[in-house]
Amino acid sequence: MGYMHKYLDVDLTKGSIQENKLNLELAKKYIGGKGLGAKILYDELEADINPLSPENIILFMTGPLTGTSVVTSGRWCIVTKSPHTGIYLDSQIGGKFGHRLKKAGYDYIIVRGKAEEPSYIHVTSEGSEILSAKEVWGKGTFETEEILKAKHPKSEVASIGPAGENLVTYANIMTDKSHMAGKGGSGAVMGSKNLKAIVTSGTLKIVAVNDEFKELTRTFRKKVQNDAGVQNRHKIGTMMWVNMSNEGGFLPTRNYQSGVFEHADSISGETMIEKHTYAHRACYGCLIACGKANKFDSGKYSGLDVDGPEYETTALLGSNCGLRDLAAVAKASEICDDLGLDTITAGATISFAMECVEKGYLNQTEIKDLVFGNDDAVLQLIEFIANKKGIGDLFSKGSKAAAMSIGQDSLDFAIQVKGNELAGVEPRGSWGMALAYSTSDRGACHQRVWTPSAELRGDLKRFSFDGVPQFVKENQDERAVCFSLVLCDFLPFNVPEMVDILNSATGFSYTPESYLTVGERIWNITRKFNIREGITTDDDVLPKRFYKDTMPEGAAKGLSIDKVKFEAAKLEYYKLRGWNDRGIPTEEKLNQLEL
Repeated sequence: MGYMHKYLDVDLTKGSIQENKLNLELAKKYIGGKGLGAKILYDELEADINPLSPENIILFMTGPLTGTSVVTSGRWCIVTKSPHTGIYLDSQIGGKFGHRLKKAGYDYIIVRGKAEEPSYIHVTSEGSEILSAKEVWGKGTFETEEILKAKHPKSEVASIGPAGENLVTYANIMTDKSHMAGKGGSGAVMGSKNLKAIVTSGTLKIVAVNDEFKELTRTFRKKVQNDAGVQNRHKIGTMMWVNMSNEGGFLPTRNYQSGVFEHADSISGETMIEKHTYAHRACYGCLIACGKANKFDSGKYSGLDVDGPEYETTALLGSNCGLRDLAAVAKASEICDDLGLDTITAGATISFAMECVEKGYLNQTEIKDLVFGNDDAVLQLIEFIANKKGIGDLFSKGSKAAAMSIGQDSLDFAIQVKGNELAGVEPRGSWGMALAYSTSDRGACHQRVWTPSAELRGDLKRFSFDGVPQFVKENQDERAVCFSLVLCDFLPFNVPEMVDILNSATGFSYTPESYLTVGERIWNITRKFNIREGITTDDDVLPKRFYKDTMPEGAAKGLSIDKVKFEAAKLEYYKLRGWNDRGIPTEEKLNQLEL
């Protein structure tokens, strides 16, 4: 079987750790990762609890394929209630922590309560314990990981930095120095529990090793190796999207005032590979190796040696803040990672602050020249936010909360959905992402479905909602299962071949249809969770900027999102999902999904 059949229940308030048996029947219905985590979160939490209270839980989830010979099986995920949005959150992560947790003998860890003092959890197959983290409290994630790995050889560490300790609502969890549970603030949930880190040391064998499974994964690996998209992603990584997005007219620029950045080439993947990349980086079990190690040998940031940046970081901390120096973007990314701060949300929030200054809505003297293009201001504001220092406190809860304080019409250009900032695709240039952002279960998200590729290929008509509701719905369901296995967003596979692999690993008997039904079940339970927290159809909308302001240049020049057509597409999406016109799952649909 692909499961270890055990999980840990850690109560930090009581100082207790209990080993429990995995509910295999529940695993059959939700698989693992995102799906099983969503079910547990829904069952464990009552409505309206404070995400930063001891009553919240945080789940460290693996899936049945984690740590196996399936390509990209090093993935794992965090599930919790988000302090940034107040709704459901899962964050998908790479690195090596996931397979190490599985090898410690556990399918997941549930953490509840709050420790009296800074603590970390050490998880091994021989026994687990809660230990003092006073030595590393206040330190960045890089140093924290070094210290804890030295204490516990052959281990992997997932930790928070000062941003998480200070309860910045978009603090992240870092592992392996360059992998993070980014958006939504899972790091703040750890901080609220006085939980600095989880360290896991495991050497057990993962049991899905039958001959059929070995042959299926061997064949699959060869297919992935020969995939043209994988080869291109290996060559340039996610940074291939900088120039592609700019040419397509949807590269976020100066707080989404445009989708075209005149200096895009200077921060592009092609420029990065030509001038700075010296090594490729891969997560456990991955041959794609989309990560890039870069060194900058001249200029203001000479000597900077860092993994990354990747596309989303470059779009939000780069073009969206008006930065034309890739080294400055890389430095901003490095600081965010060490402080434990999500780069997407930080970039979107800082660019919002810059536009507020530009419009005269924000008068502050702490940061000199807080304007688009000033890298010094970006770096300084990152530090201020992570430490809630001065003006940084205003922006420590993101752009929506800041707009509520700043007032005037600033909420119109606080670029977020349900409190979660948009990612690296300008929706006026990608109408598919307009619907994807507005219906995502964790607020605006690029990982639930990615439409730009289909739009650029012509599979979806550009600047139209024709076919978009069905495309979004079907891909959301499929990705929900992928993130339950847990596998990488970049892994190319078709459903039938993955069904065969999953069945071989677990002994289950999924068909392609029942496999996708799991995704639909997951999507409906996260919707139920969010409705319980007060989400309505009025929250499934975009910021007003995208409806009222036309794109000034590029492929989408003169266009805005047609709100009437958008609302019609949203209603069609609801209908396809079996929800009523208020976005609420019908009793018939819930019964069909055994919910």
